[in-house]
Amino acid sequence: MVNKNIIKIFIYLTVFSVAMGYLESAVVIYLRKIYYPEGFVFPLKAIDQHTAMVEIFREAATLIMLAVAGFLAGRNRTERFGFFLFCFGIWDIFFYVFLKLFIGWPESLLTWDILFLIPVTWVGPVIAPVINSMTMITLAVFISFFTDKNIPTRIKKPEWVLLILGSMVVIISYTFDYLSFMFKRFNLSDFFDPSRQSEILENASGYIPQAFPWWIFIVGEIFLIGAICTFVIKNKKRNFVIQ
Repeated sequence: MVNKNIIKIFIYLTVFSVAMGYLESAVVIYLRKIYYPEGFVFPLKAIDQHTAMVEIFREAATLIMLAVAGFLAGRNRTERFGFFLFCFGIWDIFFYVFLKLFIGWPESLLTWDILFLIPVTWVGPVIAPVINSMTMITLAVFISFFTDKNIPTRIKKPEWVLLILGSMVVIISYTFDYLSFMFKRFNLSDFFDPSRQSEILENASGYIPQAFPWWIFIVGEIFLIGAICTFVIKNKKRNFVIQ
């Protein structure tokens, strides 16, 4: 029987994350009205360094809020991590839902978007982060499912290795095209040189996505799904032993 309390927690976290998705979409709509009054398209328009830093810290603050919600809701360390993933996934999906409702963007799931600015620009078709979000939600649900059965639920080292490796590969897929563009113009040390930040931002405004490395993304997703499968199989065996 499903624990009613855990269902309530998932409902509360969903409401919170949907609201966060609305706020995120509202901020993006305001920014696009300022910088892209005729509609968002690549290449990116140059923004001043101060606004860029404010936007980066806003993204960091969003991640902190999602993490704190997960921390407060979880019953143990693993479930707190799972609830963070759940909040992140719901937030990200509804961010696009609200953009579609309010401004009719994205035109399709293959439309390119800027995903993050930390530590460099992440870009990719909208469907890619949606797939990642669904993967995170799936892991979060399994974590709470097994925790609710009083199984000592923990993500073991093999799963962590797969999760970290998969996440790194996915991040590479999002940054590969952009970094290929920028490294043709700058050395790695230039990105840490404050005197060159204005020049870097100016060059970044000329970036137009060419091709998304789907093969890299798929490899990353395979690692992530492998971690979830390993986690589920391990805890099913524990559940069988406990029963």
